[in-house]
Amino acid sequence: MSIDALRDLIPAYAKDISLNLGSLASETVLNDQQKWGTFLASAHAIGVAPVVRAIEAQAATVLSPEAMNAAKSAAAIMGMNNIYYRSLHLMKNSEYTTIPARLRMNVLANPGVDKMDFELWSTAVSAINGCGSCLDAHEGALRKHGVPATQVQAALRIGAVVNAASRIVASEAALAD
Repeated sequence: MSIDALRDLIPAYAKDISLNLGSLASETVLNDQQKWGTFLASAHAIGVAPVVRAIEAQAATVLSPEAMNAAKSAAAIMGMNNIYYRSLHLMKNSEYTTIPARLRMNVLANPGVDKMDFELWSTAVSAINGCGSCLDAHEGALRKHGVPATQVQAALRIGAVVNAASRIVASEAALAD
């Protein structure tokens, strides 16, 4: 399965999503590792099986095993952090922000790929998971290291389109059951 096979799963009512998948797969603002790592981290963050399989297949043609693992790690760690830090941000009692998280986050220090690629993937996953605190933190790290806004935006666009494609594929599967 590939991006083209995934596009075939998108019905006519969501043609824009299919077209966006195609154009983002050809995106040149990001290098291949950044782009396909973002696709893969986004797919794993959402977890819709046919989407994960299609994107895994495509990503495996360009990503090293280490990059594949790091993209999945970004989805995993952000799955935890986005919920935790979003909760702290939403709660009125600010006392919780003064208490150490006491959650293991070792992968953030050594993700196994370029740190800025991992930050980019974490930004896309944080957008999918709706954590403003994490979005600000990861976008800030990217900008501090000179990553241009166009690259951050490209990662956000990939996350948004993978999210939409995943929801469409899942809802169409629900109708088929």
